[in-house]
Formats: sequence, C-alpha cells, structure tokens
Amino acid sequence: MDSVLRVQARIGQRALLLTTAALPLTGWAVHAVALHRQLAATRKDPLTGLLRRDSYTARALRILARHGDDTAVVLVDQDHFKAVNDTMGHAAGDAVLAATAARLTAWAGPRAAVGRLGGDEFAVVLALPAARLEQRLAQLVRMLHTPVVLEDGRTVDVAASVGAATPHTVGYRDLTVLQRAADAALYDGKHSGRAAVASPAHTTAPAINGRRPGRPGTALWGRAA
Repeated sequence: MDSVLRVQARIGQRALLLTTAALPLTGWAVHAVALHRQLAATRKDPLTGLLRRDSYTARALRILARHGDDTAVVLVDQDHFKAVNDTMGHAAGDAVLAATAARLTAWAGPRAAVGRLGGDEFAVVLALPAARLEQRLAQLVRMLHTPVVLEDGRTVDVAASVGAATPHTVGYRDLTVLQRAADAALYDGKHSGRAAVASPAHTTAPAINGRRPGRPGTALWGRAA
C-alpha cells in the first residue's frame, strides 16, 4: 500500500510540475496571439481593410521581383469624392471608400498588393501579362463606375480615375518609378472615364505638389465618360 501511495504521490508531483510549467507557456501563447492581431491591425487600414502604405510596399516589391515585366502598377483616385461627403455625409463617403476597396480586392485577386495610400487614393500591384492589360483595366473602370447602394437605400453615383504602368510600357522595374509614372498617367486621364497607361515620358514628368496637370497624348481605354 505504501509503495502505491508513493507512486501516486510522484505522479501527482509530476502532474503539478507540468501544469505549473504550462501556465507561463499558455500565457505567452495568448500574448503572442494578441500581439499578432495588433500587428495585423497596424498593417491594415481600419476603414477599408486594405494594406497600409508600408505593408503594401513590401508586398508590392515581392510581386515585382517575382513577376518582372508581367507586373502592373495601378493607381486609383476617387472622382468628386469631396462632393459625396459634402452632399450626402461622411458616412456615405466612408461607404464609398469601403466599396471601392472591396471592388479593387475582387478585381486584383488574393495574391495582389492592394493598399490605401491615404484619403481616396488607392494602389494595386499585381501579376498581369501585357496581353491582358487593356481588357483588365477596362473591366476595372466598369467596376469603379458602378453606383454604390448605401444601407439606407440611397444610391451614390461614383467614378474613379485610373492610371497604370508596367515595366513593359515604361522601361523600368523600379516600384517608385512605376508608381510615379502611373500617377502621372492617372492625372493625364483625370475625369475621362478611362484608364490611362503610362509611357516612358511619364517617368520624368514634373510634379506639382506631388500631382501633375493633364497633358494630351496619353493612351486611354475603358468606359467612356
């Protein structure tokens, strides 16, 4: 009987030691999960769920390095967005931004880098062969011109300007250069209702407060205004 009790005592002590040792590990596991969620939250914009600038840039660079010339950099700027806020309220403006984000995500697919750069400006970097560029950009323009229906039943007519650049069209694989060219092309085609594709000239276009006035000669396609 004494031997049985001694064995049970040893088992109980081991169980206690294991349980005690497991408590800090469990605490750290919970902390790690919470920390992961906090980091994920800092990587994403809380309104749209899109990547913030730094996280978007990191993913975009990986996509560009992997796919090279078969990569497209697309910038999107909401048209007449201030008027939506002024006439329909900021809740309507937020709904438009969220809808735009959802449409960009659906268009680009899960492997793309889709980010909100700030305000009503968005960026997408995705693998896209040159042969499909025109078709896919026209599809995006149609999606971004689809009215947004609010929760209260009101409908918001929306539009967005789109500029795109690829290593094939501008002759560079540098993300900064591609984004600058896409941005310049976007403002050449601002309010046209069509996507504008950058040429090599857009890589050295002068900027005014980070933006350029329109200039003729940009290749355009998409939905007519």
